[in-house]
Amino acid sequence: MIIRGQEILFVDGYNVIHSWGKLKGLARVNLAGARQSLLDFMAEYQAYTGVKVVVVFDAQSTTGITDSTMTAIGLEVVFTGADMTADDYIERQSHLLGKVKRIRVATSDYLEQQLVLSRGATRVSARELELELYEMKRQIRTKERKRQQGEKEGFLLVEDRIDPETKQKLEKLLDDEEETENGS
Repeated sequence: MIIRGQEILFVDGYNVIHSWGKLKGLARVNLAGARQSLLDFMAEYQAYTGVKVVVVFDAQSTTGITDSTMTAIGLEVVFTGADMTADDYIERQSHLLGKVKRIRVATSDYLEQQLVLSRGATRVSARELELELYEMKRQIRTKERKRQQGEKEGFLLVEDRIDPETKQKLEKLLDDEEETENGS
């Protein structure tokens, strides 16, 4: 469920799949696998950024399929019916949720980008989203390395972990205390 004021990223699922090299190749042999990979990437993105992600797949060229929405690995996943494209769904939601603090739409479809911009949303191309994901993964790796380094350094003495000014003040206090004890 979408919360008012929350940032939302709508992802045109098939557009992104067919724009990313890795997923495009996978889709040629296993479309379901490519969909799942995209959902995995977007679930990680949602968990890391706190942005609500809605991935939309269309069934425009199929018959007998009705709209369905489900939650998969924490994501809202929408399969449009045979009479609606992912673009139609995203445009409608962009219009309906215009009062939401921020709506972004991930698609490389130029016409769709222009339509969502006219509805007050911002757009991100599939390539830009892919770069955001790579940057996010780089940040995660960096934080993990720092965390692991911190664990290794966890056995340092307190005096090795405090700033020099504080260390100097503590040493002065100890010296003053020693002088007081020796002078008494």
